[in-house]
Amino acid sequence: MNDQSQIPNDLDSFWMPFTASRWFKSNPRLIGSAEGVHYTTMDGHKLIDGTGGLWCCNAGHNHPRIVAAIQGQAATLDFAHSFNQGHAIAFQAASRLTELAPGFDHVFFTNSGSEAVDTALKIALAYHTANGEGERRMLVGRQKAYHGINFGGLSVGGIGLNKGQFGTLYPSTAHMRHTLLPENAFTRGQPQSGAYLAEDLAGIIETYGGHTIAAVIVEPVAGAGGVFPPPVGYLERLRELCDRHGILMILDEVITGFGRFGTAFASQHYGVTPDLFTVAKGLTNATVPMGGVFASSKVREAFLKGPDAMPDLFHGYTYSGHPLACAAALATLDVYRDEGIFENAAAMAPVWEEMLHSVQDAPGVMDVRNAGILGAVQLQSGETVGAAGRAMFEKLWDLGLSVRPIGDSLAMSPPLTLTEGDIAQIGKVLNKGLRG
Repeated sequence: MNDQSQIPNDLDSFWMPFTASRWFKSNPRLIGSAEGVHYTTMDGHKLIDGTGGLWCCNAGHNHPRIVAAIQGQAATLDFAHSFNQGHAIAFQAASRLTELAPGFDHVFFTNSGSEAVDTALKIALAYHTANGEGERRMLVGRQKAYHGINFGGLSVGGIGLNKGQFGTLYPSTAHMRHTLLPENAFTRGQPQSGAYLAEDLAGIIETYGGHTIAAVIVEPVAGAGGVFPPPVGYLERLRELCDRHGILMILDEVITGFGRFGTAFASQHYGVTPDLFTVAKGLTNATVPMGGVFASSKVREAFLKGPDAMPDLFHGYTYSGHPLACAAALATLDVYRDEGIFENAAAMAPVWEEMLHSVQDAPGVMDVRNAGILGAVQLQSGETVGAAGRAMFEKLWDLGLSVRPIGDSLAMSPPLTLTEGDIAQIGKVLNKGLRG
């Protein structure tokens, strides 16, 4: 499915992220347009966007209300920074966002999920310093976790390939085990086994002392590691340990936020309230880069103890609260509300689950995992890990479905506007690819 006449040049100038460049150039896949839940390549091949962009286009592609809001804002106020000055739309966006998260009254804007994570980690460190506990410098993450690609996120992340080229990162980190257990294969939703893995945090506390730990960060559902839902009781036990030892709990909701579980945030779905949580992706429906950190008043007020004229936090970005991003965020929130996007996700979740598990007896399928409108199909690995995943990605692309190969897992996170018909079509193509 590749018309070479559509390729714009030799594809050499753009250094692509997370891409095997020589492999890509041998058979380039170039998206030309998008609409709703579909992509169309430059040579006219139509695909269902099974990954929702990259876990992010929750309201579908090219929504006219979001497009119009960005266009209108660009013609009114294209840019103004937020260092000791401001613009109204940033305050409006923050206020609207906090309405979705009772108990969280403040949002610090960033430009991506990676920046949101590094911001949350810095807030956690600075929070303890402000409270006279500057010895709390350890950050705890988890194996197979993905928290973006900035230095802090890489440090607490747990995907070895992402770290290997860069040497020592933030030195004071520890990692809990991941929650992917063989006995939980083909579980629908939350596995029953695995809550005991939260005791890894208790072990770290015993080894280093709870008084040395600033924060624990986990994804409610590990996404880019391969979609691992939390075992029943796991997040609750982490929350309990954090409370007991004065450790801040950070949930990375960059993937799980904005309706993917039928609630605004996965923490609400699982009934566990963090001290800080990060967002991005679905915040603007991926139209303009934007991220953020939600903070409780307990955390925010720790920064208001200094002189009135001194910055609360010596941190920020040129584009924090960018007017176009704020306009996109406000329009996206309007669409989520007015079109019942979260409610549709809740209604489609059982249909999505049923479709995914319809492939569990297909040749080479070793596991199927799902949570909300997220899912992964684990394939049997061959001699080269990742080869089976990449081959199936190519096959499904040609059949009309875009998925994300993560090693030998096929991860999916389609737009939350999908219908039963869309799910049926995804299932048809998925089954054809796996069984054909």
